[in-house]
Amino acid sequence: MTRKLGWFLAGGLLVALLLAGVVSNFASGSPDGLDATAREGCTFGADGEITGGTCMLQREEGHQMADSPLADYGIKGIDNPYLSTGLAGVAGVLITFGLGAGGFWLVRRREQKAA
Repeated sequence: MTRKLGWFLAGGLLVALLLAGVVSNFASGSPDGLDATAREGCTFGADGEITGGTCMLQREEGHQMADSPLADYGIKGIDNPYLSTGLAGVAGVLITFGLGAGGFWLVRRREQKAA
């Protein structure tokens, strides 16, 4: 790997870690497009429970990974929501970077064997 490429990758990883660890805490808590569409047609009480109407959200089921350590954009067991969200973002970036780097390493290794 060339020196310039190494610095570029390190800089990109640093920016991604900064965004995931810090800026993710400022993301909007409002429903996104899919959530807003799923809520159309229903009325909601002050606690967010459906009180009437008909909408897709009424057929919502629990997610299979709801009890996983990184569920709900946080780390289970960390009480500080800002720290939990930031660390979950950093963990996600590192896992994604590791998987991507491993995939590229395998492809490069296969190409070197073929040559």
